[in-house]
Amino acid sequence: MSTLARNLTAIGIFVACLGSSAWADFQQGLAAYKTGDYSTALNEWRPLAEQGLPKAQHNLGVIYHKGRGVPQNYVQAIHWYRRAAEQGFAMSQLNLGEMYALGLGVPQDYVQAYMWYSLANTNGDEKGLIKQDAVEKQMSPAQIAKAQKLIREWKPKK
Repeated sequence: MSTLARNLTAIGIFVACLGSSAWADFQQGLAAYKTGDYSTALNEWRPLAEQGLPKAQHNLGVIYHKGRGVPQNYVQAIHWYRRAAEQGFAMSQLNLGEMYALGLGVPQDYVQAYMWYSLANTNGDEKGLIKQDAVEKQMSPAQIAKAQKLIREWKPKK
């Protein structure tokens, strides 16, 4: 199953639990974001993110990462990316890997970057493998072994 299909399935299940008003709120946030109304997007997505919707969590991560309508805040971006990534949301896993690789909002940590990139790839984001290979060149064999152990032990949170 593709990343998009998995993400849409997860969103569909979540929306079914919350009801059609949650889907409408998410769509209103998306429409606002696309027109540059980041404040409205933030206000529509935050309650959904707090209730556990991975796509809303990811989108809040992007807002804080890019400083769209809010001061750029890597710590907040990490917070929201991590919540979605821990549920298996590939785009957040990829972005979280990038934050660790570059040391944005967290200390630079190639072990964590490798792990999140690998998980993103496993969950369908092909860029994860490319980035995993690139970060691996910066790592010792012991660091690679540690990252691979973390990958084997990782379980998504629901």
